[in-house]
Amino acid sequence: MMVRLGSPRTVGMALYFYQAFTKAGKKVSGYLEAGSQQEVKDRLTQQGSYPIKVEPAREGAQVGFFRRLFRGGVKAKDKILFTKQLAVLLKSGIPLLQAIELLIDQFSGSLRSIIISVKDDVKEGSSFADALKKYPKTFDNIYVQLVRAGEASGKLEVILERLTAFLERQEEMRARIRGALSYPLMQLGVAVIVVAVMLIYVVPSMVENLVSTGQQLPTPTLILMAISNLFVHYYLFMIIGITLFVIAYKYWSATPAGGRFIDRVKLKLPLIGYFARMNAVVQFSQTLGMLIEGGVNLSEALDIVVQITSNRILKDKLNEARDKIIKQGKIAQYLKETNLFPPIAIHLIKTGEESGQLDFMLLTVAKNYETDLQETADTLASAMSPILLIVMALVVGFIVIAIAVPLIKMSGGGIE
Repeated sequence: MMVRLGSPRTVGMALYFYQAFTKAGKKVSGYLEAGSQQEVKDRLTQQGSYPIKVEPAREGAQVGFFRRLFRGGVKAKDKILFTKQLAVLLKSGIPLLQAIELLIDQFSGSLRSIIISVKDDVKEGSSFADALKKYPKTFDNIYVQLVRAGEASGKLEVILERLTAFLERQEEMRARIRGALSYPLMQLGVAVIVVAVMLIYVVPSMVENLVSTGQQLPTPTLILMAISNLFVHYYLFMIIGITLFVIAYKYWSATPAGGRFIDRVKLKLPLIGYFARMNAVVQFSQTLGMLIEGGVNLSEALDIVVQITSNRILKDKLNEARDKIIKQGKIAQYLKETNLFPPIAIHLIKTGEESGQLDFMLLTVAKNYETDLQETADTLASAMSPILLIVMALVVGFIVIAIAVPLIKMSGGGIE
C-alpha cells in the first residue's frame, strides 16, 4: 500500500521515502516531506506505525503526476550556478557542509530537494561525491569522479571552478546549435504547412475542375493528383504507418545488432560521420584531460572516458586502445591505431606525454577541435536556410506547373 503524507514543502523540508508496519501488521510505504530522517520516524511513530526504512527520495521518485509534470528536472543553468556558487563559498573558506546549507535557499524544485538530501548525507558522514552519485540524471559520472578527486586532493574548490567552465562551454555549444537551427527549422515547418494545405484543400478542387473538362492530363498533374489523394483519403493509414515505423525503428535500434548497424552507417555518411568522429575526439580529450588534471589515475580515467562515447563502433576502438594503454602505456601510439584522432591531435598528445603535460595537451586538443566543430556547425546552419528555400521553391513550383500546364492547354484550345 502506498501512502503519501505531509503538507506543502517549506524551507528546509526534503522528500523522504518510507516503509513501515501499521498497528494491524500491514506493511505500508510512501513519501513524506520533513526536515530530517529522524523527523519522519518520529511522525510515523506518533501515528502508530513502526518505521523499518526511511531514506531520501531518489531522483525521479513518484511524487504525484501533476507535481512531476510541473516541477520538471534540473536545468543545466541551475546546475552550473550551483557548481559556481559552491566553488566561491569554498574558496572563501566556508566549510563544505555549511556551504551546501547556504545554497539550499538559492534554489527551488528538484535541485532544492537534491541539495537538501546531499546535505543530510554529508552531515551523516558520507563523502560529497557519494552523496551526488545518488542522482546520476543530474550529476553524471564525470562530475562525481572529478568531485571525488577534488575531495581526495583537498582542492575541491579548484575542481569545481574547472567543472563550472566545462559545463558553461557545453551549454554554450548547445545554445549556439539551437540558435543556428531555430530559423531553418521554422522555415521547414512553414514549408510543410504550406504544402500540406495546398495538397489537402487547394489542389483537389482545382484538379476536379480540370478532370471535368475531359482533356488528357499531363504526367505532372497525374502525379500531383495521386499525392493529393494519398493525403486526403489515406491520411489515417499514413499516420498509423509512420507511427508503427518509428516504434519498430526505436525497438530495433535499441537492440545490440540494430544499434551497431546504425552506428556503422552513421560513420560512413559524409557529414554525420565527421561530426561523430570529431565529437568523440573532443569528448575523449576534454574529459580525460580534466580527470588527469583533477588527480584521477589514468586507468580509472580511461574507464570513465570510454563510457561516455555513444557510438558503439568508436567505443569498441577506444576500448581496445584503453586496454593496450593500461598494459603498456604509450597513449599517443595506441590512440593513433584507432584511426579516429587526426595527425595533429596525435602529435600534441605525444608531445604532452613526453613532456609530462598530458592533461594540458589533451585539453588543448579538445579546445581546438571543439572550435572546429562549432565553426562547421555554424557554416552548415547558415547554408540550410537557402537550401530549404530552394527546396520549397521547387516543391511549390512543381505544384504550380502541374496545375498551370493543363489550364494553359485548355485556354489555348478555347482560343482555337
